[in-house]
Parts: sequence; structure tokens; C-alpha cells
Amino acid sequence: MKKLSKIVMLGAASAFTLSAPTPAMASADPLLGEIMTVGFNFCPRGWGETAGALLPISTNTALFSLLGTTYGGDGRTTFALPDLRGRSSIGVGNGPGLSPIRWGDRGGSETRVLTLNQLPSHNHTGNLHAENTADSNTGNPNNAALARSTTQIYNNTVAPNAGVTFAAGTVTTNNNGGGQPFQIRDPYLGMYKCIAMQGIFPSRN
Repeated sequence: MKKLSKIVMLGAASAFTLSAPTPAMASADPLLGEIMTVGFNFCPRGWGETAGALLPISTNTALFSLLGTTYGGDGRTTFALPDLRGRSSIGVGNGPGLSPIRWGDRGGSETRVLTLNQLPSHNHTGNLHAENTADSNTGNPNNAALARSTTQIYNNTVAPNAGVTFAAGTVTTNNNGGGQPFQIRDPYLGMYKCIAMQGIFPSRN
């Protein structure tokens, strides 16, 4: 009976060992040309900072065969690493409703100045002040002057309303705005991005 209990216990322990999940572990060797982001302020051994550095082809033939002159260099003696300083990477291809992106394309800017054609449709109010005068006589000498040289030098006849016709013209309003650039980039957090200078040469699917 004791022997049978030991066999049962050993079988249960074996089943538990087989069913226990194994911890996920990253590969010790990265893929050559792989890019990673680190939280510390340097790139580890075997990795280079993605700052657009020019490298000699003669000592980096494997990495050059992957990158070519996509990121710079003359292709004869030098090639360049990607320069991700102040830039974000974006997937290549043509997403629905989006512009096509090719490998190595660069674009965008940190600031923008709106042009007249980019402003939304709007209007401004212009105030026009006009005055009209008409000949009139008054019988009250206060604040008045002699108007005509007759015996009745003062006349209390009410002057008629006179219609005024304006000529066509243009009203110009004052300019507004300073025309200064403004930032258009997303909120950001500066971190180091490193590219694998050594590692496993990647194979295509």
C-alpha cells in the first residue's frame, strides 16, 4: 500500500512539472540591425546609438548589406546608421486614407506657420462713418453765421433732408496676427534608441 502511494505521488509531481509554464526569455543575441529603446543613458556593448553616424563598409559588411545607403553614406566606403534623434519611426506602406511611406522616407516638422489658404473661412467687420451736409437756414443766431445778405438775415425754415449717394469704394481693415510659427509635435519623452551592431543575421520569411 505504501509503495502504491509513492508511485501515485511521483506521478502527480511529474504531471505538475510537465504542465508548469516555462518563463519567457529573450534571445541572448539580437538580430543584426535590430533597434531597441533603453531607459538608461547609453547604448550597451555591441549596440550603437541611432544618431546617423557614418561607418566604414570594410569593417561592417554584414550590417551594410542590410541597411545599404538608405540612411546615408556614399555606398563605396561609408554608410550611415539611422538618425532617430528627435524623430519617431513609422511603419512603411500605404495605410487606408494615408500617404504612402517608403523605407527610409523622412518628413514632418516641429513647427508650422499657417498661410492664408490654410485659414478657415471667416470674415471681419469694417466700420464706415460718413457725414452728409445740406444748405439750410435758421432763424436762431446762436452758433450760426450770416447765411445770406437779404433783409431777412435770419430764417427759421427747416432744411429739407437731403439724399446722399455714395460712390463705390473699398474699406480696408487692419492686419491681425503675428505670423509666428507654433509647435505641432506630440508630447514626448527623451530616451536612447540603439541599433544592434553585432548579432544574428536575419533571415527572410
